[in-house]
Amino acid sequence: MLRNLLNYPISAINSGKNRLLTIRSSWYLGDAMKKFNDNKEYEKALQLFDEHKEKDLLKISKYHLTQALISSVGIRDLNRALAIDQMLPLKLKKDGYIVASLIQVAMICGNIDLAESFFHRAKKKDPAIYGSMMKGYIRNGLPEKAIEIFKQIENPNEINLILLFNACAQVQSSSALEFVKHVASQMSLTCHSNEKLVNSLIDALIKCRDCSSAEEYFLNSKKNVITYGNLMNGYNKERNPQKTLQLFSQMIHDQLEPTTSTYLCLFNALSQLGFSSLSQSYAKKMPERFFSSPRIQTALIHMFGKSACIDEARSVFDQISPPNQFAYTTMINSYGLNGMGVEAIELFQRMPSNMMNEATYVSVLNACSHSGLVQEAQRIFEMSPIKTGQMHAVMVDCLSRAKLFDQALAFIDEYEQNQSPIISMQMSLLSGARNANNQRLSEKMFERMKRTFPHLVDSLTSASVLLANAYASTGELDRALVIRDQLQQSGQRKKVGLVWTELNGEIFQFRAHDRSHAESSEIYAELNELTKELLEHGHQFDQSWVTRTIGKNETVQSILCGHSEKLAIAFHFIRNRKPTRIQITKNLRVCGDCHQTTKLFARIRNCTIIVRDANRIHHFYPNGQCSCQDYF
Repeated sequence: MLRNLLNYPISAINSGKNRLLTIRSSWYLGDAMKKFNDNKEYEKALQLFDEHKEKDLLKISKYHLTQALISSVGIRDLNRALAIDQMLPLKLKKDGYIVASLIQVAMICGNIDLAESFFHRAKKKDPAIYGSMMKGYIRNGLPEKAIEIFKQIENPNEINLILLFNACAQVQSSSALEFVKHVASQMSLTCHSNEKLVNSLIDALIKCRDCSSAEEYFLNSKKNVITYGNLMNGYNKERNPQKTLQLFSQMIHDQLEPTTSTYLCLFNALSQLGFSSLSQSYAKKMPERFFSSPRIQTALIHMFGKSACIDEARSVFDQISPPNQFAYTTMINSYGLNGMGVEAIELFQRMPSNMMNEATYVSVLNACSHSGLVQEAQRIFEMSPIKTGQMHAVMVDCLSRAKLFDQALAFIDEYEQNQSPIISMQMSLLSGARNANNQRLSEKMFERMKRTFPHLVDSLTSASVLLANAYASTGELDRALVIRDQLQQSGQRKKVGLVWTELNGEIFQFRAHDRSHAESSEIYAELNELTKELLEHGHQFDQSWVTRTIGKNETVQSILCGHSEKLAIAFHFIRNRKPTRIQITKNLRVCGDCHQTTKLFARIRNCTIIVRDANRIHHFYPNGQCSCQDYF
């Protein structure tokens, strides 16, 4: 063997060495570039690639080119990627991995047309190429195109499915929801074991507002704090806070430790419910370490403010040093909700001016509006360096509540001379006119809204109900009935009035003339007793708040006594003969008759009754007074 080797020409031996060196160098270059790319040192990888290319030390392979493309993607250098594309031999130009990388860098750089040209260049499109297109479309705010691309894939992989669900989560339409559910029903058992895939499916269902279906997958999946938080957030958006509380309790039962995001979802749900006992209970159970979070602090102020716990809200605010923009604005808003307009203005005046934004001005102007502080609102509005459409709308509301209708109308007209109309302005004036039983102005504003906003069906439905109520309050029940018939024929429905109340940690719901409760007989018996006490104290039921035709077996008294908040109050009295505090949350504005009777209930039964309606929080005290001073 040695003799044979000695007989080899020296040139042949050197050639073998060079070939071996070349192979080793090729391995070194590819591995070194990969290590740089794995560590996100993309510039170093490209520098190494350029050095070898310039010295022509080796033949550039597919492996080197793909690593160079990965580097180009990492630094988002489209020109570099195009230069590498020019180096590709013809057989690699249609290679799936190469094309996917080119698509990726083009999409990252926002060149969608170029990415699409690369996509069409691929002779055989595999799931990776489709995935690059889908990811790029999602990145560039074109989720609908990502969905259409998905429909072209014959055998989508799990990454394609995740991208599809992400796209549908962005679209959030009924058709997107339908497609999500269709694709999910076709998924294999293997897919259901992919935690990331199932989480993306649950997120898509939540974003498309189908939390019930999301919860079905959630219950059969491997749960973690993130999936719990996503579903809790979804139920909050659906205005179903009770489900959020149930999920939180289930998460604790599963021995999962809540995060800051989890508590933010929890406090959001408690804010929607607005019950002081629940809010205080959950806040006390939160570990001390979370209180230092500014987001938690603001959420607590908001929750306590919405739950009529203004002292607790102020206590949290006072512990913040120094308060940030959100804490100031949330505390001002909490004062306003609870009828403390003066306190809201005082805090506003203490707030650094460089922190004030639109939300701050809207909050303090709302506080003025609910407390009848018209001049103060006008002064703040005039001094404000910003004057947004929403701030104008609050000023119209403030003037309308004070029955300064001419000024409110002039305010709207002046605004609309140079800017597009805002429906909330006109709705505020219509609402004020209805509350004042001003039929002529109610008609005028309703017709104006129909002309200006013919496409806003939901808002016009609410406006129709206000006009019908204005007719009914002045005794024109026939005209009110015509409007209601028109709404019914068009398929539109007025919002159903509901109230919720809490007792011993359990939440109960009532609607007007509700007899679905297990204790309905006792509730109505107690209501009869309360009605007798009202009459003995000189109360006269106000027919102007009867907004429908009185039936044969009905009276003004029987209709108004069946309002949902009165049923909830009677329920409390049968469960506890001498309560010191009753709390109710209502989804609509409290009517004038219920406001007057609740003042009497509080005085007669010597207890505090708190009613949070759609606009504000009323504190009815045992002395027969309300925090709103009858200004609502």
